[in-house]
Amino acid sequence: MRKEDIRIIFMGTPEFAVATLEKLCDNHCNVVAVVTQPDKPVGRHGSVLQASEVKKYALAKGIPVLQPVKMKDPEFLEQLRAFNADLQVVVAFRMLPEVVWAMPRWGTFNVHAALLPQYRGAAPINWAVINGEKVTGVTTFFLDHEIDTGRIILRRPFDIPDEADVEYVYDGLMHLGAQAALDTVSLIAQHDGQVESVPQQQLTDEGMVLHPAPKIFNETCRIDWSKTTKQIYDFVRGLSPFPGTWTMVKMLDGTSAVLKVFKTTKFTDRSPIGQPGTIIVEKNQLFVSTGDGMLRIDLLQMAGKKRMEAKAFLNGVRDLASME
Repeated sequence: MRKEDIRIIFMGTPEFAVATLEKLCDNHCNVVAVVTQPDKPVGRHGSVLQASEVKKYALAKGIPVLQPVKMKDPEFLEQLRAFNADLQVVVAFRMLPEVVWAMPRWGTFNVHAALLPQYRGAAPINWAVINGEKVTGVTTFFLDHEIDTGRIILRRPFDIPDEADVEYVYDGLMHLGAQAALDTVSLIAQHDGQVESVPQQQLTDEGMVLHPAPKIFNETCRIDWSKTTKQIYDFVRGLSPFPGTWTMVKMLDGTSAVLKVFKTTKFTDRSPIGQPGTIIVEKNQLFVSTGDGMLRIDLLQMAGKKRMEAKAFLNGVRDLASME
């Protein structure tokens, strides 16, 4: 069967998913409908509804859009069946009930931004960088009952440079994932839906530690200065530019303020001065002691202020005591 003849329903919401939808459309895949989140209230009073990036693209292409509040809603399920899809493709969407993912005759596959079985969960890109991984990637797999555990169709690796932040990795995986999705659709077409897939247990060696990728919350982003310089450096770049790491900076007068940190430089060959969190200002540079060395803060933002280089920050603030 040709890939152009497969009736596909695409499910996704953010910009990350748009790259895959665009790749499928540009390569003449037959996307018969799109499922995305309901429009989100924005503005001071929530009076303005904002469409998802996937919806905006789908409407521009003239593709029908479904926006269910509940995935088991009978009306939505009836609408979904009416499209008579052969296959569903999911990218950065919500958890699906079996009645949805099992509906197409060839099932539903997901594009996950990690090399499964590693980094199952909501934030795989962040956690791969936070943990200092040198390689991550994308995986396409068939959905089943447990989240991110289905049979793997293909995996594609992606190198993470030591200086890369999560934005760099996000952009790289967004495009790599789009190509992987197209390749997966082509494979499924070539095999009339009977494409080979591998249980994730076969890719889990004895003694292998599986790293989770849970959702990121505000408290997740707080810097622990007692950790090593390398750990904090990776932590900062794994959450930069969004949502950004933060710390409490204590002033000499005893007051404290929230300080967001977006970029650092590590100095593992320098011994820490004082306790972890101790601040040292040298030649308009801002250093902080870690558990085993020194970290220079290069880009930061004080609460209520704009983001700036550390040198500009020090021009206006000099009464720093420590980071907590």
